Amino acid sequence: MLIYFVLVPILIAIFLFLFPAYKVAKLLASLAQGALLVAAVRLFLESREGDILTNAGNYSGFLGITLRADTLAAIFVMLTVFIFLIVTIYSFHDQNSRLFLFLLFTLEGALIGLFLTQDLFNIFVLAEVASVVAAVLLMYNRRSRSMYDGLVYLMVNVIVMQFYLLGLGYLYRLTGVFDMGRAAIAISALDPSQLVLPFSLVMLAIASKCGLLPLFTFLPKIHSLPQAPASVGALLSGLQVKAGLYLFLRFREMFAPMDASQVFLVIGALTAVFGVILALSQSNIKQMLAYSTIAQVGLILMGLNLDGAYAFFGSVYHMIGHAIAKAALFLGAGLVISVYGTGDVEKIRGVFRRMPVVGVSAILAILGITGAPFFSGNISKYFMMADVNFPLFVLMVLINLGTIVVFIKYARILFGKPSVEAESQRIDGFKQGSVFLVSGLCLIGGIFGQAAMRFLFGVDLSISFGGFLEKTLILAGSWVVGLLIVRYLIPRYGVLLYRLGRLDLSFRKICISIGGVFALFLVVFGFLI
Repeated sequence: MLIYFVLVPILIAIFLFLFPAYKVAKLLASLAQGALLVAAVRLFLESREGDILTNAGNYSGFLGITLRADTLAAIFVMLTVFIFLIVTIYSFHDQNSRLFLFLLFTLEGALIGLFLTQDLFNIFVLAEVASVVAAVLLMYNRRSRSMYDGLVYLMVNVIVMQFYLLGLGYLYRLTGVFDMGRAAIAISALDPSQLVLPFSLVMLAIASKCGLLPLFTFLPKIHSLPQAPASVGALLSGLQVKAGLYLFLRFREMFAPMDASQVFLVIGALTAVFGVILALSQSNIKQMLAYSTIAQVGLILMGLNLDGAYAFFGSVYHMIGHAIAKAALFLGAGLVISVYGTGDVEKIRGVFRRMPVVGVSAILAILGITGAPFFSGNISKYFMMADVNFPLFVLMVLINLGTIVVFIKYARILFGKPSVEAESQRIDGFKQGSVFLVSGLCLIGGIFGQAAMRFLFGVDLSISFGGFLEKTLILAGSWVVGLLIVRYLIPRYGVLLYRLGRLDLSFRKICISIGGVFALFLVVFGFLI
């Protein structure tokens, strides 16, 4: 039953928290994650034969909480369990406590529930649980700064979910149901003008969960807190943001009469552009990775709002590939910071020489994100850009160019001579092995990209030799231009970038911007009707 995919991680969390021997508990946690991965793969294979439905509480129809595993949901459940398995292995030798394992499995259960549930109120509950657990993980080391930022993160999420709750209440008044499938049927019979308010309320919350406007400056700083464990950044920036994009797909399907694709296309483009600029303005490697995530989220949102199956499946495949690559980069960055004692991109050199496994892993992940030939990002971006018109094609190429520039700047840590202090630090083999394992999937996902998409989505999308050659030449040109930008333009405008990097929103300004974006949504969506 699908409910066990939600309950079992939470029960494991309680068991591990009460288990007396912590070293044995860590081993049991790894074995439990492996078993969950086997179950998730089996769920995916069964979902290919048809949707799997479970009604919690034995209520019939839409009266209870319905869990649904279609192919898309099963894919994200499988992705979630895999990344949590990697994080568990990565953290095996860390001096954590049973509380860390408890929080880890609880967050996993909440995210799996978000992918499976069909109940609108259940989404609210699970999103709040995930926010609380994520905030505690951010505050895990109990530093004063992390405590403050964790509480701000929690309060912002509480505020945006109140918008969702108000939208849900208004939607229930219109439809009389909480089930997404039945609500979609009821919504299709309504006048679109009645949907402007609930649609604006709900989509504001979803946009915030994705890291779109107005949180494109705040959320990456939270995901890259220097005091937080590196595994937490990998989970939040690599995976939890994708849960927001998944919910965007589900709610867009439910609000079918509200065609706001052009609006979100613009939002995605703006988010991608600002994400690239702010990533370039950072000096901390974790913050560079976090802001580059926002840029890729904007690019994915653009792909999801384009017409055609190629763009849709390419965007979903990029969500998967980016989650894997960003998990590898965040975990690798955490290992680099622990060895070098700093996260400053200007002070870290010689990662290849000091940690060759981590250096190779970083190259694989970077090539995957930037879309190098024979890597996963190349396949996903090929399909995302297959059917776009010329202006959008140019814009997406420029966004990818910005991503390349960001990672050229980041890749400087790989070369040179390491410091004496870094030479004396011990390197954890579990951490290196887990980073290399997950980064290797970026290459496998590219070499077998078409076969992977056929296996995951059941679609056979073709790649023309001419199109592949064209995009390869564009990518090669982008790398050349990117090297020139890093060599000549970045030093010239370094002061301006530094000032942009200090751009931040206080809690009060975040609340004001949330209200402003809600008002803008009301006006724009109302104008569309």
